[in-house]
This record gives sequence, structure tokens and C-alpha cells, in this order.
Amino acid sequence: MSDAVWLALAALVGLLATPFVWLLWVRRSARRITSRARRQATRILEESERDAAARLREADLAAKEMALRVRSESEEDAKRRRSEADELQRRLEAGRDGLAREREELERRQAAVEERSREVERVGREREAAVADVDRLRRQTVTRLEQVAGLTQQQARSELMEALEGEARVEASHLVKRIEDEAREKATREAQRIISLAIERSASDYVNETTVSVVNLPSDEMKGRIIGREGRNIRALEMATGVDLIVDDTPEAVILSGFDPFRREIARVVLERLISDGRIHPARIEEVAEKVQGEFDQRVREEGENALLELNLSGVHPELVKLLGRLRFRTSYGQNVLQHSKEVARLAATIAGELRVDVHVAKRAGLLHDIGKAVDREMEGTHLQLGIDLLRKYGESEAVVHAMACHHGDYEPETVEAVLVTAADALSAARPGARREVLESYMKRLEKLEEIAGEFEGVQKSYAIQAGREVRIIVDCKKISDEKALWLSKDVAKRIENELTYPGQIKVTVIRESRAVEFAR
Repeated sequence: MSDAVWLALAALVGLLATPFVWLLWVRRSARRITSRARRQATRILEESERDAAARLREADLAAKEMALRVRSESEEDAKRRRSEADELQRRLEAGRDGLAREREELERRQAAVEERSREVERVGREREAAVADVDRLRRQTVTRLEQVAGLTQQQARSELMEALEGEARVEASHLVKRIEDEAREKATREAQRIISLAIERSASDYVNETTVSVVNLPSDEMKGRIIGREGRNIRALEMATGVDLIVDDTPEAVILSGFDPFRREIARVVLERLISDGRIHPARIEEVAEKVQGEFDQRVREEGENALLELNLSGVHPELVKLLGRLRFRTSYGQNVLQHSKEVARLAATIAGELRVDVHVAKRAGLLHDIGKAVDREMEGTHLQLGIDLLRKYGESEAVVHAMACHHGDYEPETVEAVLVTAADALSAARPGARREVLESYMKRLEKLEEIAGEFEGVQKSYAIQAGREVRIIVDCKKISDEKALWLSKDVAKRIENELTYPGQIKVTVIRESRAVEFAR
């Protein structure tokens, strides 16, 4: 056979033997992998068994420790309970002993009370017998006295009462005067302390406001532009603002005159803006006046909110806040009403704090007591009645409404806060420099004071002094005794209260003097 044939046969044999060789190699590799996997599984199993055994030992130790701890805690709890039970037993025994002692003491006291009751009954019987004896002796004595005096018991009693009545009146007058002096002195000292403390805490400066405002001009040439051709500008300004514009010989100044400070302030701002802008004609005047009016509405709200913030008050209706702001531009006898209202609120709150009454009601009523003055020029009625209606309309409490309603004496105060608001209003109005009065009404009041005092019998002279805060009355010592002088001061004070209206209080002093004069020759 040729070599090619042998090569082909060898290749065929090789091809046929290759699968068997590959199969043998695969089986051998599988046995090696299986053996390695078995060894790894054996090792993992051994490690798991060792780990489980360790964890089992740890769990066993933990269980033993927990059992020991639970046993220890149980023993301690049982010991504590036994101790508490022993203590409770001791207390029960002690209480039982105390009850026994108290029962014995109660029985002893009951026996003593029964003994005393028997003693009281015996004394009562003896007293009744003694009273009967005294009554019998008194009747015998009265009978003998009537026989000796020649008067019956009723006649003697009447004469004795008449004789003692005069002495009793004199002694009562002295006693009343002494008690009133002591009470007045003590009350005066306490009132002075509280009022001085309140005034000291709320001390403020006063500037009387007038009915005119002065606007400075950059030059006198501006007066002609303000007047305008044939007075058109000045008429337009007066129509838009509702105030009178006075252009006189005062250098570089014009005067705004009006009784409404709100309108006067608007006119002042309008005029100042027109001067700074330089365009002054009727259309521009109306435009600026309308703009300033809108700004002042916002300013009014801000003034009211600032007053509430300053006094630390809240919960006031927005309409009342706006009316409070309007009081900033309202005056009474030259005194700014908003400043006056804030001062009344501070004074009332301070005094209420000293007297330990409702500070919130006193402060709130003091701030709102003149709220009616914000609308009294626009609506009919007194500012007091308007204020009452406004407070009730906007949800203020009846305590605040009542305290506000009493500040002019139109209503009888039923609460301490109402009295405090009245007193604070008088303090703020009567402070020197706070208000100005018309001279004529001031003089009439002084004359009326002297006239009222001079109408009483026994008065020689009367003088109104200290700007009408005091009336001194000089009486005839032959007609007026010391006791009558006391009642005269009360009668004069009462008549002044009924016939005059005045801020604060008026002191009535009655002076009685007797002199003995002799000459040595």
C-alpha cells in the first residue's frame, strides 16, 4: 500500500480516537472539580458547625445572664415589696394607736363639755334670779325717784334727752370732724402718691395749637403767583381745601386760617408742594389737593395704629383706628385731642395698676374716651353720645363703654375703672399749660364761685384763689361756730358741684377767727 493510504488510515484512526480521548479528559476534569467541590463543601460545613456551636454557647451564656438578672431583679422587687408592706403595717399600727388616743381625748373633752354645760345652766339660773332681783329693785327705785322728783319716768327721760341732745350734737360734730380729717389726710396722702406716680410716669410736654398755620415762602414774588390772575389761584386753593388763605405784609410768609386742623394741615401740605413744584394754577391745585387728601387718609390710619402700638393695645376695630388717627388733627381748648387721649390712657392705666383693678379696661377706655370728637363736626349730637354709639357699633365691651360714658359726669360711675378714667381726664386737662380758656369765661367762673360762697348766712368775705382751684370763706365768729363751719364747707362744696362745670376739683376753706383785744394804759 502506498504511503498516502497509510496516512489516510492514520488520520482516520486519529479522528476516530479523538472523541474517546476528549471524553476521557472531560471525565478526569469532572472528577477533579467534584473532588474540589466536595472538599470545599466539607470545609464550609465544618466552619458552619463551628460557628453554630459558638453562637449556641453565646446564646446559652446570654440566657444564663438574663436569668440571673431577672432572678436578681425579682428578689430585689420582692424585698422592696416586703419592705413597703412592713412600712404600711407599721403605719396602720401607728394610725390605730393614734385613733385610740384621739378617741380617749374626745371622750375626755365630751365629759368636760357636759360638765361645763351643767355649770352654764347653773350660772344661767343664778343670773335669771339676779336679773329678777335687779329688775324688782329698779322698779322700786324708779317709783321712789318719781315720788321725790314729782315727775314721771317719761317726763324725766324727755328732759334728760333734751339736755343731752345738744351735747351729743357737739360731740358728734367733733368726732365727725376728727374722723373726716384723719380719713381725708390719709386718703389725700395716698391719692397724692398714686397721682404723682402716675403723672411722673406719663410726663409729657404741651404745645397749645392755634387756628392758624404759617407757610414760609422762598421770596415775596411767590405771593403773586399764589394769588394768580384776578385771584383765581387763591380762590381755587380755598375751594379745594376749605380754609382761608391770608396774604398780608408779612415778609416771605402766608397764613392759613381755619378751625379744622385736619383741613388746615392738608392745605399747608398742598401749598408747600405747589411752591416746590412751581406750577400753580387751578387745575394743578385740584390735582395736588386730591392726591394729598388720599395720602392723609393713609396717614390717619398710621396715626391711629401708632397710638395703639405705643400703648400696647390690640383688637380695636379698623374704623375706630381711623377715628383715633383723626383726633391727631382735632384740638380742645388748644390741646391736641389724640395726645390728650394717650395721656389719659397712661394715667388711668398707671392708677389702675396701683389699685389692682382692670388695667386693660382703664387704658382702653381712657384712649377712646373722646372718640366722638372725631365726628362731632360731621354728625349731630354731643361727642359723648356719639362716642358711646361708635364704641357699641364697633364691638367694644360694656365695661369700656361705661367707663368712657362717665368721664363727664353725665352717668353715675358703677366701676372703679370709670372713676379712674374721669380722674385721669381731669388730670390731663388741668395740668398747667395743657389747655387755654377764654378770659371772659374764666372771669365769670371766678365771680360765680365768690357769689355762691357769699350767699350763705354768716359769710363776711369770700375769695376765689389759685386760678379758681380754691375758695376761701371768712365767716363771722359770732354767727358761725366751729361745728357750723364744718357743715358750711360741705354745703358750699355741694352747691358748687351742682351749679358749676370745671376741670379737676375746687377746694373750699372756711376760716373762723375770734380775737380778744385789750389796751394797757
